[in-house]
Amino acid sequence: MLSQNEIMQTIQMIDQQHLDVRTITMGISLLSCAHSDPEAACTRIYDKITRYAEKLVATGEEIEKEFGIPIVNKRISVTPIALVAAASETEDYVPFARALDRAAKACGVNFIGGFSALVQKGMTQADRRLIAAIPQALAETDIVCSSVNVGSTKAGIDMDAVALMGETIKALAGRTADRGGFGCAKLVVFCNAVEDNPFMAGAFHGVGEGERVINVGVSGPGVVHYALQAVKGAPFDVVAETIKKTAFRITRMGQLVAQEASRRLDTPFGIVDLSLAPTPAIGDSVARILEEMGLEVCGTHGTTAALALLNDAVKKGGVMASSSVGGLSGAFIPVSEDEGMIAAAQSGALTIDKLEAMTCVCSVGLDMIAVPGNTPAETISAIIADEAAIGMVNSKTTAVRIIPAPGRKVGDTVEFGGLLGSAPVQAVHPFSSRDFVARGGRIPAPMQSLKN
Repeated sequence: MLSQNEIMQTIQMIDQQHLDVRTITMGISLLSCAHSDPEAACTRIYDKITRYAEKLVATGEEIEKEFGIPIVNKRISVTPIALVAAASETEDYVPFARALDRAAKACGVNFIGGFSALVQKGMTQADRRLIAAIPQALAETDIVCSSVNVGSTKAGIDMDAVALMGETIKALAGRTADRGGFGCAKLVVFCNAVEDNPFMAGAFHGVGEGERVINVGVSGPGVVHYALQAVKGAPFDVVAETIKKTAFRITRMGQLVAQEASRRLDTPFGIVDLSLAPTPAIGDSVARILEEMGLEVCGTHGTTAALALLNDAVKKGGVMASSSVGGLSGAFIPVSEDEGMIAAAQSGALTIDKLEAMTCVCSVGLDMIAVPGNTPAETISAIIADEAAIGMVNSKTTAVRIIPAPGRKVGDTVEFGGLLGSAPVQAVHPFSSRDFVARGGRIPAPMQSLKN
């Protein structure tokens, strides 16, 4: 039973500290939609998504009104399309993206994820066709998101796929040049991608999941920032305990929403993803949490240690609150979506090299980073390889969502609007990685992969 004090604390967190359910995401298996005729497959995909997710948005809005809890996004994730489209006798996978876009719009959701391929150990013809379709598919659709998993701790890193993704990102930026390369904001390159992630742009419904499932992503960096203001100057064990208790309360709210959505939609409850996902709004920043611990600016020396503490305490508090914590669960550091990160990047304190170091201990990786439009494809591939190596060796999920902004140079700003915010264009190293990327092949899995 909740006490009156706990209820009032939750109301304050929602009303004044930006606490929200960032997303209710329905995962849908599309394996049954495979068909040799691509038109028939696309029809099946549209019909199944609209049938299962027909009431998703309305249900989310009902819960939002009844409980007074903001639910920012309603989303859909589907089986990686490369697996579904493989049965179709076609080389053009763009129509599958269009089918996803139409179905998602018919359901009224904000985004749909799953125009994806899993190529950590090699690429099938279907995988290659999907990757080839990404630039056109994401340029022509509005709310379709894509992801490609190029590595894992078990398999190593597919460097042929890494090289291909550098070229794909450059092509996608070119196709959406009139929007600052916006298409790249809908594409994530993963190592160790998880099957139950409710957050875009990397969400897909894993093949190990059931027919359909409800996953919820909760976010509350503003709540954590506020809580730490009460323990200024206290030792780090007190800081960690404060974050744990705050994460516990945030997760309990997410659990409540997830279970209610599951019951009303007659869909199994999957996980609560407790990720501190920031927004461009003042007071909703992960960077400001780190600065509250005593850093003058996020990115200075000590930032990685502060982020490690934050990430660990968030996970510990969340696991205490729910037996079904999953997804990515930790702290996101998307530069364009966090006003504190934007300020730190503009000041020069937060560089790509420092962000890479921070990804060793945070939830995902190099996220929503804008680089000069003339950055070579092989440089982008090398950045992806570095990030994948961190994930592979440390048995964690890492990712790259990078925007080579056409016509922009270091010091410029790319405006995306909404939750995607604005990204200061950051410098990359001028030295070439071309011969490194051109080797191709596969970087072998590390020793820790041999756990059997």
